[in-house]
Amino acid sequence: MAEEFVQSVEDGVHLSKRIYFGKDRAVAPPKPMTAMEKASQSYLPESPMLYAVICDPAIVDNPDIPSYQPHVHGRCDPPALIPLQMNGISLDADCYLDTAFITVTGSWRVHCVMGSRSCDCRIAVPMGEQGSILGVEVELPRKSYCTKILTMDDESETEKVAKIEDGCFLKPHIFTLTIPQVDGGTNISVTIRWSQKLLYCNGQLTLDVPFSFPDFVTPAGKKISKKEKIQLNVNSGPGTEVMCKTTSHPLKERHRQAGKLGFYYESDVLNWSSGNFIFSYTVSSGHTCGSVLLQSPPLLDSDQREIFCCSLFPGDQQCRKTNGNLLVILLHLASIEPYDVPSSCQIASCSSRSKNVFRKEVVFVVDISGSMKGKPIEDTKQALSMALSKLDSQDLFNIIAFNSEKYLFSSSLELATKKAIENATQWIGTNFIAGGGTNILNPMTQAMEMFSYTQQHIPIIFLVTDGAVEDERHICEDCSATIRHLNHDVLDLGSSHLGLFCNHYFLRMLAVMSRGHYNAAYDVDSIEVRMEQLFSRASSVILANIAFENLDGLEEFEVFPAPVPDLSSEGPLVLSGRYRGVFPETLKAKGVLADLSNFSLDLKAVQAKDIPLDKVLARQQVELLTAQAWLTENKDLEQKIAQTSIQNAIISEYTRMILIETNRGKLVTQSTSKQKVSTAPKKIEEPKLQKKILLQNLGVGFGDCSATVENIPPGISETKPETAEILAKAASNCCGKMCGICCIQTCSKMNDQCAIVLTQFLGAMACLGCLSCCEICCSVNDG
Repeated sequence: MAEEFVQSVEDGVHLSKRIYFGKDRAVAPPKPMTAMEKASQSYLPESPMLYAVICDPAIVDNPDIPSYQPHVHGRCDPPALIPLQMNGISLDADCYLDTAFITVTGSWRVHCVMGSRSCDCRIAVPMGEQGSILGVEVELPRKSYCTKILTMDDESETEKVAKIEDGCFLKPHIFTLTIPQVDGGTNISVTIRWSQKLLYCNGQLTLDVPFSFPDFVTPAGKKISKKEKIQLNVNSGPGTEVMCKTTSHPLKERHRQAGKLGFYYESDVLNWSSGNFIFSYTVSSGHTCGSVLLQSPPLLDSDQREIFCCSLFPGDQQCRKTNGNLLVILLHLASIEPYDVPSSCQIASCSSRSKNVFRKEVVFVVDISGSMKGKPIEDTKQALSMALSKLDSQDLFNIIAFNSEKYLFSSSLELATKKAIENATQWIGTNFIAGGGTNILNPMTQAMEMFSYTQQHIPIIFLVTDGAVEDERHICEDCSATIRHLNHDVLDLGSSHLGLFCNHYFLRMLAVMSRGHYNAAYDVDSIEVRMEQLFSRASSVILANIAFENLDGLEEFEVFPAPVPDLSSEGPLVLSGRYRGVFPETLKAKGVLADLSNFSLDLKAVQAKDIPLDKVLARQQVELLTAQAWLTENKDLEQKIAQTSIQNAIISEYTRMILIETNRGKLVTQSTSKQKVSTAPKKIEEPKLQKKILLQNLGVGFGDCSATVENIPPGISETKPETAEILAKAASNCCGKMCGICCIQTCSKMNDQCAIVLTQFLGAMACLGCLSCCEICCSVNDG
């Protein structure tokens, strides 16, 4: 889908050359990318963008200055996407704890369609790290649109179901939405809201917002005002100190208080921002610190228990290491785009950090089923070889490859000597051949049996797979039983998956029940980066076995996630929950440090009056509760998730997003026979009419076992068009060079077998035509 989108935008940029802007234009016409430019970047949006969806190329023209245009035959299939020119843009960012809420308001103009014609307009919203779309509002002269979350039971209220491309995730971090039938020359005002996580590196939090606009969205007139605004607020909570480090745009400080910073930027610009908006700041000094925030629930919240949030920040802990717990990291390998890729300091942190005083026991459990064939298996080889090279000579390791069977590099853990690493790399090249089915339980069970489970070792399991299996709940039960048998404090469990066919909630459940860290991704292109990042996180736990004291006075206490994960130097740990009773003034957090010494920290509980804790914590709670609901198949829990999703406009597996279209009523004159002549007639507004359009399910789902059985590679989700569709496209007479849709291009894309079938089909039709002609002639002669 992303490749088709890029091609459509490229076609749209070529098609926009038809537009005549007159002599007074301020920007050069869009130029096609060279081969080198295409290799470094694509037409995927790197900022909020609007596109005109062009099916009929003949409607493309300047709505203000109609010009003579040569007639263009045929239709664009898929439709071309012409980037609309932008008149103004403003960005509001509010940072709380480890989360940022982004609001972008912009104005675009349909500058490329005749004033008498109309077209659909597509909104594309690229988001930052772990972005989650919260809502879109669109204002037109006579209509308005907005998104809303409904439960599954309310779907019957919708009048129609949108096509997949009308509202979907182009990539995991790019949300698209189509607004139907906008007239040429119309100004469109759009407000987009989403949330994203802050990046963390060496005690520094970084906000990275996609805000890089291409040159061809700059208005063509010199006299058109172009205003750019940015407003930023940082609130880390009472009792903390916030210090600005770097910024990409010239911000002006507006206010500074304890735990708070405020900045503003506004300027008339010649060209729009050409780079992301980046802002880095620190919250704490070089030692571990934390806070506890309390807040009463909103009036309309279905759960009226009090809210609490506990955050632990590791600070700059590069030289500190984890204690000897078994750590199984949840490697969820998938989509990492430019905004998701860790910064250079994150990527290099594993190698730059001093050697761990504890030995690691690492077992790599790698899927080599048929669906891993090609790029997934090759990238996994590279990532695994790199992870092996990071091991110390005193570490222990093993490799288990599996499909329907399992294949062991060694019957037991091996010392990570140079010779052993070389042998393992050679074994990987020989045995990593994609083929067969997927059986996760047996290799996972054998991996857990290999560890010594002593406090002098850090056992780590990396599970790399791209599929879903039917016995996932059984695997969770076995892992839970192992944890109970070995004592909960000595086992952390997790796994790593690629693509959308795997069950992400199964993986999250494995991480939750074992104090592990969950990390999701969806793009096979980022396997190597993700594995290095997660291996670094596995080797950087600075506080383990975290527990809380002084909670005896509470009537009820619920924490997410439970049990509490270990604290890593790679990022803060944010816990949330609900309680009843009187919360203690000081909450004591305790755990075990890397040198096996006990650690305790007194966290003062304070009221957070100006931080929307319910919204900051909502996504984490929805995802954790969804994993629990999947495991237990609890309908009441599903209903609770749906309520939380609706209250906070968060996409979930148990709700759907709809697009509401509101037609503004016209002003009509009201006159009655009783009305006096001197009285002016009243003007009233006709009732507003609403239409509700149901978008496709935007959740990631619970895996696809049938796709796993059929060994469908990750990223393959679309079927090829039927032969009839290809013939219909080929039958149209069109201008292929401009739109990329002519018959020659269609035929050139057919393979040999398809061409043979087409030739035989046309030959058969010709024969049938001859037979019909002969029959008519014979019947005439007989008469």
